Amino acid sequence: MSEPPGATTLAEAPPADPPPPQKLTAQRVQPLRRPGRWIATAVVLVLAAQFVHGLVTNPFYQWDRFGYWFLRPTILDGLLITLEVTAWSAVLGLLGGILLALARLSRSPVLRAASWTYVWALRSVPLIVVLLFLYNFSALYKTLSVGVPFGPAFFTFDESRLATDMAIAVIGLSLNEAAYAAEVVRGGILSVDQGQHEAASALGLPKGYQFRRIVFPQALRSITPNYVNQLIGLIKSTSLVFYVSLLDLFGTAQSMGSTYPGDIVPLLLVVTVWYLILTSLVSVVQFYVERYFARGATRSLPPTPLQKLRTGLRDLRERARREAAV
Repeated sequence: MSEPPGATTLAEAPPADPPPPQKLTAQRVQPLRRPGRWIATAVVLVLAAQFVHGLVTNPFYQWDRFGYWFLRPTILDGLLITLEVTAWSAVLGLLGGILLALARLSRSPVLRAASWTYVWALRSVPLIVVLLFLYNFSALYKTLSVGVPFGPAFFTFDESRLATDMAIAVIGLSLNEAAYAAEVVRGGILSVDQGQHEAASALGLPKGYQFRRIVFPQALRSITPNYVNQLIGLIKSTSLVFYVSLLDLFGTAQSMGSTYPGDIVPLLLVVTVWYLILTSLVSVVQFYVERYFARGATRSLPPTPLQKLRTGLRDLRERARREAAV
């Protein structure tokens, strides 16, 4: 069948023109709605605002008397005693904890049993009982002697002269702290990979050198946060030395409260704020110590608070710039 002139077949038809390109518009991804988070945030902010408002406007707190007592010489003297007792007890407690932990990990059954018994006993007895027992220790042993066991004594000391209020407080807190520090140190040592011990032994290094240069530095990454918690508890535990006639920060506030009964609440607020300051400083030191011992164990060191602030401000500026561009 012949086709009319000028007709074209389907195969010979010219191609259709492509559709015009569509203009692409930027599509913004909408975050997932979380109404529960916003409601919880609003509730927390309202409660915090109410707490701060009541704290500031309630005349019962007597903030003018708080300002009067906060830097008084008697309060600062008590604060210095608190710091002194804490420092001595922290050092002696940590040293005692290290010795107890090594005894607990030794191969001698006598040392293991003695260490376990000490930790068990001191963790079971309340700290106030230990302090009161030491305070009345002279009633049991009036003199202390150094000499041959079960034999003659070479030197004899009067216990009542040696056991001052400061010595009783430091000894009692150190004995209690050593029991808890022993478990912290033991856990840190056990956290070190066994291959480190085997590698150090393969090099023929002495046991003492292995512990000082290889095992203990690695164990400090685990020991530091746990022992700082103990140190914060130790700072607060110094308030109990008031019961052995040592006027620390809390004892001074108690004494002033009995003399000025109308200032009991401001004095308690003074003690609270000073303890908050001390524990906050310890927490800052803890952060930088942990950051120091994290070297080589993590790909990047955790940012400091100043670095976090700079990063947050930079992200906020970038977000505002993107919002303005859209």
